[in-house]
Amino acid sequence: MSTRALFRQDAYQTRCDATITAIDEQGIHLDQTVFYPLGGGQAGDAGTLTLADGTVLTIADTRKAQFEGATPDDAVHVPAPGQEETLAGLTPGDRVSAEIDWERRYRHMRLHTASHLMCAVLPYPVDGCSITTDYARLDFATVEPIEREFVEARLAELVGGSHAVETEWITDDEMAERPELVRTMSVKPPMGLGRVRLLRIQNVDLQPCGGTHVRNTGEIGRLRVAKVEKKSARTRRLVLEFV
Repeated sequence: MSTRALFRQDAYQTRCDATITAIDEQGIHLDQTVFYPLGGGQAGDAGTLTLADGTVLTIADTRKAQFEGATPDDAVHVPAPGQEETLAGLTPGDRVSAEIDWERRYRHMRLHTASHLMCAVLPYPVDGCSITTDYARLDFATVEPIEREFVEARLAELVGGSHAVETEWITDDEMAERPELVRTMSVKPPMGLGRVRLLRIQNVDLQPCGGTHVRNTGEIGRLRVAKVEKKSARTRRLVLEFV
């Protein structure tokens, strides 16, 4: 029931043909998908599955599949409510055309890449994050005050610098030897599969990440720091939004 995660190689691929491998209480499993499942702070994708007869099934969310031996790439597509009749007619082996809600995904990509820029601007461990359609929230483990104007100015510089964004891979052993690459305290890199995916923003940042990102920081667009607050004695929360 393993899923081939096409978004790992090309976050800009919006659709693919796939075969249903299973249908259960979690949702619909496919042999391959362009849908990103909720994880690493990034929201899961929404979109549609179009059946061979033209029937369109709306997918409201994508989650990581839960079964023995499941890997981080194994996704389950969660149908929107009210489609029970269509679901009842599905069987493993059926072919579908899977297509993501691109506008929604692209906002995730831009904000997720912006969150990596934040890690370059503020050199503190990250103690939580959330990437949604409307905002990126990051909690930094620090007692130092954070100036909104400084963060916005530095982000504008990095976005305007049009830095290339690329992925690369290292082995589990190489990852274990470079603990300084891990910036997040609550989300650990997925090890145990033999290799770990890194996101490199040229001349800016390098850290493990399995999420979807833009190819260049110039695609992010204008940002503002909507909120800076003291979340706890040792945590400062920042919320980014598009202008």
